[in-house]
Amino acid sequence: MAFLARPLLFAIDAETAHGLTIDMLAAWGAIGAPLARRAASLPVAIAGLTFPNPLGLAAGADKDGRAIAGFFGLGFGAVEIGTLTPLPQDGNPRPRLFRLVPDRAVINRMGFNNGGLAAALPRARAAERTGMLGINVGANKDATDRIADYEAGVAAAAPIADYVTINISSPNTPGLRDLQHGPALTDLLARASAARGTTPLFLKVAPDQEPAQIDEIARAAIHAGIDALIVGNTTVSRPPLASPNAGESGGLSGAPLAPLAAQRLRDFRTATGGALPLVAVGGIDSGAEAYARIRAGASLVQIYTGLVYGGPALPARIVRDMDMLMRRDGFAQIADAIGSA
Repeated sequence: MAFLARPLLFAIDAETAHGLTIDMLAAWGAIGAPLARRAASLPVAIAGLTFPNPLGLAAGADKDGRAIAGFFGLGFGAVEIGTLTPLPQDGNPRPRLFRLVPDRAVINRMGFNNGGLAAALPRARAAERTGMLGINVGANKDATDRIADYEAGVAAAAPIADYVTINISSPNTPGLRDLQHGPALTDLLARASAARGTTPLFLKVAPDQEPAQIDEIARAAIHAGIDALIVGNTTVSRPPLASPNAGESGGLSGAPLAPLAAQRLRDFRTATGGALPLVAVGGIDSGAEAYARIRAGASLVQIYTGLVYGGPALPARIVRDMDMLMRRDGFAQIADAIGSA
């Protein structure tokens, strides 16, 4: 599908190519996703939900929930749409999405571009699901009370989503990451938790954290009754890169992020003492890497940039390889492998 068109897609700018890919997946999903890839059954239960397999689509790929059925057709156990803000916003000026092909990476400075909650939620409600649907919410750039934006987003999304994610980890909305610390974090979690009703609430945090900040987030999340931490998002740090686009500003994702993302997963595992389920994101592009994150303490994993380079067959292949590795190591189910390294 999109992978067969990869030479064409890579010949045009990254954001246009992404839009065309979403169009193709949306059209495929609208006709029932024929010849959909059936991933191995590898159920895992967290937050009172049973995911058919531990692999999820990270937020940012399908911001407006236009291709939910199509992404499920690729074999994902969960699809997380968004980030959605209360009001539509254009995001940052283009160009704002850059491939780093030699590094199998991407830099973006999108800035929460989306059509708003009111446009996306009806699509989410109507979408065919074969797994769990997450809705990721954020604040408008010019909001006078950003916590109120999160509160409104959680309240609107909770009746539709299987889980709602509070995204305070993007580096592309000025000041947003300040909500990860201090009284602002405590207030945000309390108000969002009150707004979610009985729907599980996840918190997505950045990988660019110091040890004291990690401990603070872990304590606050546990105290607020957050159901899982998503660790993490893109990084503003820059490991050695080979691509001409390496100097672009924004968040880096893809293969070069893997060491930092894996370390932050271990850090949050230690900080939470295993008391809070963790979702690993960042640099995952194979079953071996996904399985390594599970053994390091993740209950679920998510991918996005890996799809750019691995194509639509990647999700089912990752789940199949995870199943094989789990059985090789003598585990009967994913739950037995979590944190076993």
